Amino acid sequence: MRLLLVEDDVMVASGIKLGLCDAGYAVDWVGSAERALEAAHAEAFDAAIVDIGLPKMDGLALTAALRAAGRTFPVLILTARDALQDRVQGLDLGADDYMLKPFELPELLARLRALLRRSQAATSAVLGFGPLEMDTAHRQVHVAGTLLELGPREWTVLEYLLLQAPKPAAKDKLLQALTGWDKEITPNAIEVYISRLRSKLEPSGVVLRAIRGFGYRLELAAQAGAPAHDGH
Repeated sequence: MRLLLVEDDVMVASGIKLGLCDAGYAVDWVGSAERALEAAHAEAFDAAIVDIGLPKMDGLALTAALRAAGRTFPVLILTARDALQDRVQGLDLGADDYMLKPFELPELLARLRALLRRSQAATSAVLGFGPLEMDTAHRQVHVAGTLLELGPREWTVLEYLLLQAPKPAAKDKLLQALTGWDKEITPNAIEVYISRLRSKLEPSGVVLRAIRGFGYRLELAAQAGAPAHDGH
C-alpha cells in the first residue's frame, strides 16, 4: 500500500514515516499542502495522513481540495487541536478519521488499517481466500494452517492481491503499492515477488495466475482447470 504523508515538522514526519515503512507501507512525504496536491495529481495513493497545522494552506483546506479534485482515497487527519469544531470541520470537509497529537504508533497503524479495509470494501482484519488467511493486525499469513514467512514486499503484493480477489490486480497498481519516490523498482521486479509467492502458495492449491497485458489474479487450483500461469 502506498501512502502520502503530509507533515511540515521534519522530526515528526521522519518518525511517522519510519514506523509506516517498518509496517510494510510505501510512504511518500511532503511538507506542504501545495506539494501534496501536486503529488496526488501525479501519483496513485491508497491513503493520506495529513497534519492540520501546515504552512500557507492548512490540512483542512488540503482535504477539501483533494475531494474537490476527485481524490477519493481515505484521509486521516493528525492535529494538536482538540476543539470539537476542528474535528467536525475536518470530517465535514471529507476526512475519514481524526487523531490527536501526541499519539501512539500502534493506534495510528490500526486506524490506518481500518480505513484501508473500508476503502477496499473489506470488513475484517483477516483477509481470506480458500486455504489462505492474512491477519493484517498481527502481520501473519497462514496457508492450509501453516505459517508463511514473507518478506515486506511479498506481504504487500499478497495483501493487494487479496484485497482485489477474486478480481485481478493490475501490474501497475502493484508497482505503485511497492515503491515510493525514494526507491526504484522496475516493472519486472514484480515478477520476482510473484514467483516467490507462487512457490509458497501453489503447493497448497492457491494459484497466482498471470493475466496477460494486465496483471495477476488469485485462483484456487481446483477451480482454475488450467496451467497455473500463462506468462511471467
